[in-house]
Amino acid sequence: MKMKPTLVVLAAGMGSRYGSLKQMDGVGPHREAIIDYSVYDAIRAGFGKVVFVIRHSFAEEFMEVFDKKRFGGKIEVEYVYQELDYLPNGFQVPEGRVKPWGTNHAVLMAKDAVDTPFAVINADDFYGKEAYQTIAAYLTSGLKPGEYCMVGYNLKNTLSDYGTVSRGECTVNEAGQLTSMVERTAIARQGDRVFYSDSEGDHEIDENTPVSMNFFGFMPDYFTKSEEMFVEFLQQEKNQTNLKAEYFIPLAVNNLICSGAATMQVLTSEAQWFGVTYKEDRPFVVDRIRSLIDAGVYPENLWGLKD
Repeated sequence: MKMKPTLVVLAAGMGSRYGSLKQMDGVGPHREAIIDYSVYDAIRAGFGKVVFVIRHSFAEEFMEVFDKKRFGGKIEVEYVYQELDYLPNGFQVPEGRVKPWGTNHAVLMAKDAVDTPFAVINADDFYGKEAYQTIAAYLTSGLKPGEYCMVGYNLKNTLSDYGTVSRGECTVNEAGQLTSMVERTAIARQGDRVFYSDSEGDHEIDENTPVSMNFFGFMPDYFTKSEEMFVEFLQQEKNQTNLKAEYFIPLAVNNLICSGAATMQVLTSEAQWFGVTYKEDRPFVVDRIRSLIDAGVYPENLWGLKD
């Protein structure tokens, strides 16, 4: 019997650009959030557990909505917490730092809650049922430690009309394996071209570039590997003095790939990604979900809950 994979949902972000806790914003006809559709897709793809990475400041509010009863006993549910001072032994939060440590720090918070192959997603991204089926099939195909995967998307299909986004730019070899991944921030369309910005200015990037939407698949050994790299990250003086330095998943993955410590298969999916980075994205998301319901992909009332 195959071991059911676990879904780790990164829901600790505060939604500063969105203006509210976007993880809980109802976009479905019965106030279902994007998280609900993610869990629904995960259940029918064969996932056996979901781990929500949240923060203590809104934990009570979050768990009141996404409680264990909500999903009808169809999947095991656990909650873990990402806080600024949850650091390896010997490290302290630099004076003046208020920004969270980033997505891979959030993943590390799930270490004690996961003992199976697992997928990682963002709470505010809609990946589509085919993407869950694709990654679940790969995670249950008898992988060895260090054999990872991700679902890739074309950059042009992941941009927002209302502001900049961050994406992991991917380079893929002929075997479909990732050879490098670099986090690009402040990506936006300017006319018919796409640019990202960094400390050296603006740089054009091909709109068909494969990018990561933080939909990764890992074996449990990833926790040990990435924790070791997080210690190295914290030891670097530039990350001690830069109060906005973040430990991104693409940074950890790229280090493992380039050092030969892991491989990552880039899986393709016909599913259409969309998300709610900005409040202005919300009407489009509502319309897209409505169209998927009308097409029979999802039921009108996802969990059969009373309003």
